Amino acid sequence: MGPSPPGPSARGVELRPKLRGFEFWRRTLGAARHVVAPMVDQSELAWRLLSRRHGAQLCYSPMLHAQVFVRDANYRRENLYCEVCPEDRPLIVQAALLAQDYCDAIDLNLGCPQMIAKRGHYGAFLQEEWGLLQRMILLAHERLAVPVTCKIRVFPEIDKTVRYAQMLEKAGCQLLTVHGRTKEQKGPLAGVASWEHIKAVRKAVSIPVFANGNIRSLQDVERCIQDTGVQGVMSAEGLLHNPALFEGRSPAVWELAEEYLDIVQQHRCPLSFVRAHLFKLWHHTLQVHQQLREELAKVKTLEGLAAVSQALKLRCQEDMRGQEEGAGPAGDLPFFHWICQPSLRPGPREHSSGRSKRALEEEASPVESLSKNKQKKQLRNPRKTFDPSLKPKYAKCDQCGNPKGNRCVFNLCRGCCKKRAFRETADCPGHGLLFKTKLEKSLAWKGVQPGLQEPPQAGPGAAGGCSPVGSALA
Repeated sequence: MGPSPPGPSARGVELRPKLRGFEFWRRTLGAARHVVAPMVDQSELAWRLLSRRHGAQLCYSPMLHAQVFVRDANYRRENLYCEVCPEDRPLIVQAALLAQDYCDAIDLNLGCPQMIAKRGHYGAFLQEEWGLLQRMILLAHERLAVPVTCKIRVFPEIDKTVRYAQMLEKAGCQLLTVHGRTKEQKGPLAGVASWEHIKAVRKAVSIPVFANGNIRSLQDVERCIQDTGVQGVMSAEGLLHNPALFEGRSPAVWELAEEYLDIVQQHRCPLSFVRAHLFKLWHHTLQVHQQLREELAKVKTLEGLAAVSQALKLRCQEDMRGQEEGAGPAGDLPFFHWICQPSLRPGPREHSSGRSKRALEEEASPVESLSKNKQKKQLRNPRKTFDPSLKPKYAKCDQCGNPKGNRCVFNLCRGCCKKRAFRETADCPGHGLLFKTKLEKSLAWKGVQPGLQEPPQAGPGAAGGCSPVGSALA
């Protein structure tokens, strides 16, 4: 692990008093109402700067993995230490002690519903462990020089959600973001976020509250603040499709795509981040121009992504010139495909039967169709096949069931063969194991060395059979 980052005094930054609750929201965060949510691989510095240019008043960093953040100096440098710039404030970071000198608050993400959070025992899968959360927040509140905030998901019951929020406030949380969905509401099963839960929490606590969920336009922002009484509104998916959402306008897609690519030239980030943003921005246009969709997925340089974006712009301008007078947008879109527009989450209606997503996909598509990941693998290797009947059949190990070695003398896999060959002092040329041969060579070598004797056995007076250090070095 690399050295810890310099503290505020070492960097010439004056320590600020640690503010709480509404004073922290007003003075440090500037009474922010329009908030960019933390998004894995999507709320990087370039995207935060673009969002701030178009009405965002506060941004969150992506959720940082605490264990990796502490252990890996490169991870810290790539995700925070070399990214902060004066334009990127106020900023709330989802890390802790090593990050406090680079942000205005530390956020504990208790809202991540993904499987990786379940395996790692964090995010929304801690929401039943109130004692643990109390100790975590209390310790962070006492040790950190900046305020601690929390982002949570709701329980199905409003009263339990309220008690949960009150517990977090009592432990030391200074600002609470409430996502109005349960941890089970994700992906195609997301459904509608409950503003009733958020409203109940806002009435029950005495710290600022941000609302998250159902935000597709500036009108939704204003309506959410009016209906729930929250201090601010956080958006994620809506901003990915229209970064000008907080300005209340829907510009041409290429306007924001070009601006974002210009920022990326100054503040570099992984190519996968840029590609994902362009797929979101150009989502509806890529449904029309499928060929460019494939090109956008294949290019491997920033310049290549910019070229595809420019090609999409030219196609859109051709579509505009060929548009018949008085014609409206295709399908259910509120605007033409070249205009940034609200994101639409698919409803859970088709999943009401309880069948898995995989089963529905297999039913909706022919058996021979491939998933997107398999299609990408096949593009890289055209000879690759996914037909189970064409896969080679392997004989199984007699002991453990793993594939056995084709030339193993014991008809075992390498692991089982190694154990048996060692136990029986035998050879297996198929696995390159030569225990018997090596022993024979060793005995033969000792036979031609007349002065070589076995080391004397330790006598009864020797302590543990060890020689004194002095004699060993003599």
